Amino acid sequence: MSDPTPSPYPHLLSPLEVAGFTLRNRVMMGSMHTKLEDRASDVPKLAAYFAERAKGGAALLVTGGYAPSWRGWLSPMGSTMASRRMADRHRTVTEAVHEHDSRILMQVLHAGRYGYSPFSKGVSSKQSPITPFKPSAMSSREVEGTVGDFVRAARLAQRAGYDGVEVMGSEGYLINQFLAARTNDRTDAWGGTAEKRMRFPVEVVRRIREEVGPHFIVQYRISLLDLVDNSQTWDETLELAHRIEAAGASLLNTGIGWHEARIPTIVTSVPRGAFAWVTGKLRPEVGIPVIASNRINTPEVAEQILADGQADMVSMARPMLADPEFVNKAAQGRADEINTCIGCNQACLDHTFKNQRCTCLVNPRAGYETELRLLPVPQLRRKKIAVVGAGPAGLAAATELAGRGHAVTLYEADDQLGGQFRLARLIPGKEEFAETLRYYTRRLELTGVDVRRSTRATADDLRAYDEVVIATGVVPRVPEIKGMDHASVATYADVIDGRVEAGPKVAIIGAGGIGFDVAEFLLHEPDEPLDAWMARWGVTDPALAAGGLGTKVATVPPREVWLLQRKPAPLGKGLGKTSGWVHRATLKDSGVHMLGDISYEFVDDAGLHIRDEHGTAHVLEVDTVVVCAGQESVTDLVEPLRESGVAVHVIGGADVAAELDAKRAIRHATELAARL
Repeated sequence: MSDPTPSPYPHLLSPLEVAGFTLRNRVMMGSMHTKLEDRASDVPKLAAYFAERAKGGAALLVTGGYAPSWRGWLSPMGSTMASRRMADRHRTVTEAVHEHDSRILMQVLHAGRYGYSPFSKGVSSKQSPITPFKPSAMSSREVEGTVGDFVRAARLAQRAGYDGVEVMGSEGYLINQFLAARTNDRTDAWGGTAEKRMRFPVEVVRRIREEVGPHFIVQYRISLLDLVDNSQTWDETLELAHRIEAAGASLLNTGIGWHEARIPTIVTSVPRGAFAWVTGKLRPEVGIPVIASNRINTPEVAEQILADGQADMVSMARPMLADPEFVNKAAQGRADEINTCIGCNQACLDHTFKNQRCTCLVNPRAGYETELRLLPVPQLRRKKIAVVGAGPAGLAAATELAGRGHAVTLYEADDQLGGQFRLARLIPGKEEFAETLRYYTRRLELTGVDVRRSTRATADDLRAYDEVVIATGVVPRVPEIKGMDHASVATYADVIDGRVEAGPKVAIIGAGGIGFDVAEFLLHEPDEPLDAWMARWGVTDPALAAGGLGTKVATVPPREVWLLQRKPAPLGKGLGKTSGWVHRATLKDSGVHMLGDISYEFVDDAGLHIRDEHGTAHVLEVDTVVVCAGQESVTDLVEPLRESGVAVHVIGGADVAAELDAKRAIRHATELAARL
């Protein structure tokens, strides 16, 4: 008898037939390089990582990129699939996924000129702007050999038990470099015309299909928007899609933007599902399923994309880091329990580009499944624990401790939960941070934490507990500048929370992450519509401009803003590796005056008095001075409790007041919860 309860996401949870396989739903965990791919000793960790997400319901998973030869390495001694011995190690991974009725593809990726290696080979000898190494150009014979390397990698993936391969043809890697006149200046059979530039990817797909037979998924990741100049036209992209389909591809996965593009494609300020429209533009042109990608992070967004006919499947990579049970929760009517990816990049892509293991700010267990374990506590070891402070650190500690079985009381002096995250969610482009607070609020209910809002815990209150976790966070630091008590001066917390409304001319003291956030808060409205976002960044229909690269439409900022710092270093140097440039470009486009190497004199009715690097005095005639000069830890409870012999643990900002490091705070809290 069928279940009379209708599916909450009928399109997302419907099956899909591909290359003789029945995928149980339309969710693919997209490729992310975790660094676990690079060492043979980490294969068991990689197997656990994928197994948890297969168990969580994803029908199809794609590995991080594996080079088909050492010349295609992403980094020296990086992940490679080039021998039987390498392939046989991977059976641990594929068997772990198959145990949960999911399918897995190995991504074959040749870095080309993006290789962070002095041995890299490219289409030409043109150096990329994002790596320090200049590639050597492949000879015609080497191009032929590289096609063979891709085929060998696919054959070995099949030997390893993979259900298919994804041929990485986007994001500016080798295949994309063949396709664009920007990087392909060859005059042989592999360049010179659009048709010749397409030859390489078509040959790769055709020969892989001939090698592996029909019952094997060959997925091609096609760049639908290069977002760089001198790139593919839409007609060329369509022609490539037709040829790739004819060559034997099973699926077309969407790729958006080269890594060197100056348009953001996945950071949190990019609207949800921002590029599904271009997948929808391709879908009616081909006869094989197409996959939408980029900033799809909720089942509602994914369902709508499928219901609107923009794609046959959706790819979610970072959302599967944030919550491996994403699909199961959606299917079981528990979408409110999903730990949503906020697109911050701080622990995933920033780590990858710094050669560190990929994990997740909101889920530090990602990539550490075998090491960071939160097992139930035996009845006899359960404790009465107080957590003081309901910012990210306190929320993580309270929910993880209660989830293990401890009796937890959470004290929060404010009437709202969230601490500094509650402020962050009010910054334009960081609206997603509200999802983390929604998740933790639900977790508090599910784990039975005793939440006491508007309650300032005292040392006497806390002595009754077996353990006390101090997560009291930070307060804004006010620098010793004459005139800080002037009516025009406000802290960042006052401005963001709406207690102070900034005037039309504003000076911001401090150009760290908070200073940049305040500047964006003063210049832009939250929840910017997609069309306005596209216009601001210059994204357009690829049928109108090659690669979808249009002209930025300037907007008139509502305020004139000066962003200031004492240090002589470039402003924003300490921002995230993959997101900092977005913030810097946004402020530059908005006309923000960014000044470094200055000293502050005083504030009076005339404004903020400063001296530049030459010692010359200036007066910034501003209406408001916003202080973003760092934070100070709140630790007043620590010593009284320690003196009383209470077991005290200090985490998050209360431990280290270094900007607003939610990544460290949540990880610190989770590791503590695993130990207690």
